[in-house]
Amino acid sequence: MTIISSSNSSLICAAGLENGDERRTVDKAWEAPLLPLSADERRHAANFIRGGLCRSLKTVIFTPRLNLLLPLGPVAILASRLSRNSGLVFILSLLGMIPVAERIGYSTEQLAFFTGSTVGGLLNCTFGNATEVVISIFALKNGMTRIVQQSLLGSILSNMLLVLGFAFFSGGVVTKKTQFFNKASAVLSSGMLLMAVMALLLPAVLHSTRTEAHFGDSELSLSRFSSVIMLMGYAGYLVFHLKSHQSPTDSKNEGAVEGIEESNEEGVSEISMWEAIIWLGIFTGWISVISEYLVDAIEGAAEEWNMPVAFISTILLPVVGNASEHASAIMFAMKGKLDLTLGIAIGSSTQISMFGIPFAVLVGWMLGHPMDLNFQLFETAVLFITVVVVAILLQEGNSNYCKGMLLVLCYMIVAASFFVHVDALPHSESVASSGILCRAFQLL
Repeated sequence: MTIISSSNSSLICAAGLENGDERRTVDKAWEAPLLPLSADERRHAANFIRGGLCRSLKTVIFTPRLNLLLPLGPVAILASRLSRNSGLVFILSLLGMIPVAERIGYSTEQLAFFTGSTVGGLLNCTFGNATEVVISIFALKNGMTRIVQQSLLGSILSNMLLVLGFAFFSGGVVTKKTQFFNKASAVLSSGMLLMAVMALLLPAVLHSTRTEAHFGDSELSLSRFSSVIMLMGYAGYLVFHLKSHQSPTDSKNEGAVEGIEESNEEGVSEISMWEAIIWLGIFTGWISVISEYLVDAIEGAAEEWNMPVAFISTILLPVVGNASEHASAIMFAMKGKLDLTLGIAIGSSTQISMFGIPFAVLVGWMLGHPMDLNFQLFETAVLFITVVVVAILLQEGNSNYCKGMLLVLCYMIVAASFFVHVDALPHSESVASSGILCRAFQLL
C-alpha cells in the first residue's frame, strides 16, 4: 500500500504539478482505505499483547508471596454458599482481604509515578483506606451502624497504638539509638485528631446528659453538620500538606533523608499507567465483593465464638485486615525512615477520623440508614485518651523503644476492655425495662 505523507504532498505542489489528473491521484491516495493487517502483523500484535499481559500478571499477581492468600476469597464465597459456619466464612474473608488491600496500595503507588506528587498524594488519601470505606458502605446498607462505628474506631486505635508502638519499639531495638521525625507534621496531625475527638465527644455528651433540644433529631443534625465541617477541614489539610507544606525530614535524622531521596531517585514504575488503572479497578471491585460476605458473617461469628461483636469489629477486624500496611510501617521504622512510618500510622488515623467517619455519616444519610457521631461514651473516652497519650509522646519529635513499649501495652489494655464490653441498651429500651422493673416491685 502506497502512503503519501503531508510533507511529500507539499513537495509535489511546490514542484508545480498543476495537472488535474495528478491532483486527483494525490487526493485518491489520501482517501484510500486502510487495508487489513497481514497475518504476520496480526501475529506480532497478538504476541505483543500476550507478552504484556503475562508480564503484568507476573508482576502484580504471581511475584508477591502475600498473594498466596488470594484464593481464600473465592473459598470464602464457596463456604458461605455450602456451609452455615459464619466463623469460617469470616476468617476466610478476612484473610483473603489482606493481599487485595496491599495490591490496592501497590497499584496506587504505581499510578502516582505518572500523575505527579500532588495527584499521587490525593490518590493515596483516597484509596489508602479503601477497605474500611467499602466495609462501612456494605454495613450501612445492612443497617449495622454500630459495626461501622466500631470498625472505623478500631482502625484509628490500632494505627495509633499498636502499629506506632511496634514501629517505635522495633526501630529503637534495631538502631539502638533515639530516632527523630518531623515534629511539626506530627503536631499538626495531632491537632487534626483532637478536632475529630471534639466532633465525636460533643454528640456523646449531649446524648448522655439528655440535654438535646429535640431528642434524637438534634444529635443527628449536629452530627451531619459536624461531618461537613470535618470534610472541609480535611480538604484544607490536604491542600496545606500537598501544596504549601511539603514537609522535609528533620535534619537530625540524616539517614532517613538519604534513604528517602535514594528511593525517590531510583523509583521506576513496574507497570504502565493504564495497567495500574485497570488493576486498581479490579482489586477495588474484588474487595467490594469480599466485604459483603465479611459483613454478613460478623454477627454469626460472634455468636459461634461466644465473643462480643465490639471486640471483633474494633480489635480483630482492623488488626488482621490491615496487616500488610502495619508491616510496612514497622519495616520503615527499622530502616530509620520514621517520617514514612508516621505517614502510615498517624496519617491513616487522621484520614479515617477526618474523612472516613464523616463520609460514613453522609453515606448513611443518603442510604436512608441514619448514622450519627455518637460513638457512645465508652468508645469516645477510649479515643480521647488514646489521642492524648499519643500526642504527648510525639511532642518531643523523637522515639525510642520505651515509648513503643508503652503504646503497645496501652493497646493491650484497650483490647482487653473491648473484650468485656457490650453495647448499652438504647434509651427507649432502657426506659421500658426500668418501667417493667418498677411495676414488678409494686406488685411485690
